[in-house]
Amino acid sequence: MPVLGHTQYGKAEVRVVRIYRDTDPHEIADHNVSVALSGQFADTHLTGDNTRVLTTDAIKNTVNAFAKEAGDAARTPEVFGRELARHFADVPQVERVRVGIETYPWRRLEHAGAPHPHAFARDGGHVRTTTVTRTTDGDEWVVSGVQGLVVLKTTDSEFHTFYTDRYTTLAETTDRVMATEVTAQWWHADHPADWNAAHASAIATMTSAFAGHHSLALQQTLYEMGTQVLGAQPGVGEIRFSLPNKHHFLLDLSPFGLKNPGEVFHADDRPYGLIEGTVRRDDTPDPGPAFDPGQGW
Repeated sequence: MPVLGHTQYGKAEVRVVRIYRDTDPHEIADHNVSVALSGQFADTHLTGDNTRVLTTDAIKNTVNAFAKEAGDAARTPEVFGRELARHFADVPQVERVRVGIETYPWRRLEHAGAPHPHAFARDGGHVRTTTVTRTTDGDEWVVSGVQGLVVLKTTDSEFHTFYTDRYTTLAETTDRVMATEVTAQWWHADHPADWNAAHASAIATMTSAFAGHHSLALQQTLYEMGTQVLGAQPGVGEIRFSLPNKHHFLLDLSPFGLKNPGEVFHADDRPYGLIEGTVRRDDTPDPGPAFDPGQGW
């Protein structure tokens, strides 16, 4: 006899750009918002009764309207996500809300030797991420993050003395290029006074750790990056990383009569090693239903 398991629904990737013209220079907030609702929605699956279903079109409209109605909240994705989560948690049949936001940074263009007040270029260095999960009991979890942050170091990285079997062909090395595209998410056990400053500080801390750490493995660097973020931000309970190896293979130039002392490489994006891990405080509370093993934060 089939039974209905966990379900959720919502509106994914609502692109909303909020321009603040009440200041000079202007400010821009560029968000991609996804909302997922779970709760008392079994009837729509089992019998086609939609009386409890808040339409996904209404969810989209709410996101767009809140970009205006919520005022300054849309400047900061964590604050914007919390406002949206609180609103949807008040829908009677909703039991849990998850709001995910990707925020795209912009930088001011230069004109006549100074930043222009209302001209921008998209900063492709990374995407800021936010996830807010809220239940109707008032429990709330806020997770900040980053994705698409590509970092590379040309030395200070080794990889050797690893386990081998008859299929192992990788040569040991005491000097290699190490590169990765950082996806990281950190859960705020306590909320910072300034979300934007805290996010910028976390990025600065983890990139500084990557740069300054003499690495014996990307796994070791992951732990160092997480440890330094927890040390710099007491309110962060844990941080999760997904670090794909962006391999750089030394090219053999001997057929051309050339030596290659670690100067010319082939960058290969697949297949790649994928290193993932969590660094958490030993006394941090369990994140509870904010973390879904199937979806992460």
